[in-house]
Amino acid sequence: MKIALMDSGIGLLAATAAVRRLRPDADLVLSLDPDGMPWGPRTPEDLTRRAVAVADAAAAHRPDVLIVGCNTASVHALPTLRARLEPAIPVIGTVPAIKPAAAGGGPVAIWATPATTGSPYQRGLIEDFADGVTVTEVPCFGLAEAVEHADQTAIDAAVAAAAALTPEDVTTVVLGCTHYELVSDRIRAAVQRSGFPPLVLHGSAGAVAAQALRRLGEQPAPTAEASGTLTVLLSGREGTLPEPALAYDEGRLLQAISPAR
Repeated sequence: MKIALMDSGIGLLAATAAVRRLRPDADLVLSLDPDGMPWGPRTPEDLTRRAVAVADAAAAHRPDVLIVGCNTASVHALPTLRARLEPAIPVIGTVPAIKPAAAGGGPVAIWATPATTGSPYQRGLIEDFADGVTVTEVPCFGLAEAVEHADQTAIDAAVAAAAALTPEDVTTVVLGCTHYELVSDRIRAAVQRSGFPPLVLHGSAGAVAAQALRRLGEQPAPTAEASGTLTVLLSGREGTLPEPALAYDEGRLLQAISPAR
């Protein structure tokens, strides 16, 4: 079984690690775009062109499924990628976990990039899945970029700034950018209020990994032999995990249990 994941940068690490934990025997292909990142500031048309190129690079390795491990790319490029690759290669998008977060009753905060915060896409998800729940959209200035470069000082500053915009009575935080899942412990520590119940965080990595297996008709096998290989594509060129990836548990997990191709 071969599973491909794509993103502009290391935001795909959370979903990749989730896949690796569920199926240590699966071969993984990670397709990143260091030549074109970041994707966030690009126009939808330009972003879609970059995403198609990254997806095509992954598709050349004949994966059984492709995970778009990026919220922004899922918003803008998913229909194009599906039209291009399916049904030969199922394409799994990443959607902020607003529905399960709202099911807890709230109040809910959605941490997302400034471009996504207040967007028609995110507002539509809130209207569809969080009717009657108090939801605060929190723009996280510079957080994805700081995580991408493993800049610890900048991460702390961006998390603190977003926490200051988060209402004190929030019980649940949706991590609306895949990069944020890599620093979830720091987000929890910044938002958790003394005397309140433990904060609930909702990311997308686990759900995306599980959906990929369902589309393939496969079951989780976390005790399988860790025989899966790891192929890394950098704007189409074979390479290695970017150095900042190894600053995170998810990146170190991949390096430790995924033999080089």
